[in-house]
Amino acid sequence: MRVKVSELIEGCILQKDVTGMTVYPLVPKKTVLNPIHLDVLKRFSIDSVEVERTLVDGTLFKPQTTAEDASEQKIEEIPLSFTESYLKAIREFKQEFTKWQSGGAIDFMKVRSIIMPLLKKVIETPENLHTIRHYSNPKDYLYHHSVAVGIISGMLAKKLGYDVGIYNQAALGGMLSDCGMARIRASILEKKSLSQWEFQEIREHTLNSYKMVKDTSLLKPEIKLAIYQHHERLDGTGYPGGEKAEKIHMMSRIIAVADVYHAMTSERAYRSKQSPFKVLEMIMEDSFGQFDISVVKALFSLIGDLSIGTKVRLSNGEEASVIFTKREALTRPLVKLEKSEEIIDLVQNRNIFIEDVI
Repeated sequence: MRVKVSELIEGCILQKDVTGMTVYPLVPKKTVLNPIHLDVLKRFSIDSVEVERTLVDGTLFKPQTTAEDASEQKIEEIPLSFTESYLKAIREFKQEFTKWQSGGAIDFMKVRSIIMPLLKKVIETPENLHTIRHYSNPKDYLYHHSVAVGIISGMLAKKLGYDVGIYNQAALGGMLSDCGMARIRASILEKKSLSQWEFQEIREHTLNSYKMVKDTSLLKPEIKLAIYQHHERLDGTGYPGGEKAEKIHMMSRIIAVADVYHAMTSERAYRSKQSPFKVLEMIMEDSFGQFDISVVKALFSLIGDLSIGTKVRLSNGEEASVIFTKREALTRPLVKLEKSEEIIDLVQNRNIFIEDVI
């Protein structure tokens, strides 16, 4: 909806780029507005902007007036967008996680009701995978991470050819892989840097998670194992058991890739979010031997395989269109700059990479 800048508050999410006098957006779409953004919009005399109806915390944004002067009743009758559905799921998952922190048991049917509609939406429109990383923030990272890992795990399992029953289970397993964090002291979860002993306590979340799910009949045994093993690495460098390839289940390998991908592309307390395309290259090159290559290739296909004509923003700020992709270099297609129409081969120009899909 279009809202007057004077009505905006911190946590609003832009639906469209806000443009200024240059070729670059003043504030790009998908940005979660903070006080600095609000000040910039006012200083540049921007009258109104397009924002989501939902704030980043999942609550409905209710400005006193909108540019269209739409009634609240009409707004609520419009079906939820993917972003709104996603943020609603984050709010619901946070409520469940808080119950677990107080010693409550997992309501598996409730968890299923949170993740399944989102997975269905992403299956219908895979491009939604590119949006979820924008809404994570350091304060609520754990909740965003759990929901996102569930979605990505389900999509990876589907991409690898598993049937609906299995990829739905993979989504549930991914979402619950960090449920054991609810048994870690809250003071540790909130810290930016950890001592050796605190880091060891964090590592215990895999065992905690397994204990929380082991007695349910709603998860398959291999999914329970995957929840326990999702930090294992094929070369034996992972935890909790330092297991190697032959002892790490395929479901564990799927959730492991989903987990590290979302962690690296999200804003953290100690690091800004990174480009999905740069992260894909890092997983393939820097972490070679740690992850199952078939799962990594499935992730490349889900995230990096852009169709001809896809609009992207490059790391140098330029906007471009994909004009040709190479199977052996999906993250570095041939692109044409929007303004100059110059054609750039990102394989030959390694200093430039795709920052985001727009």
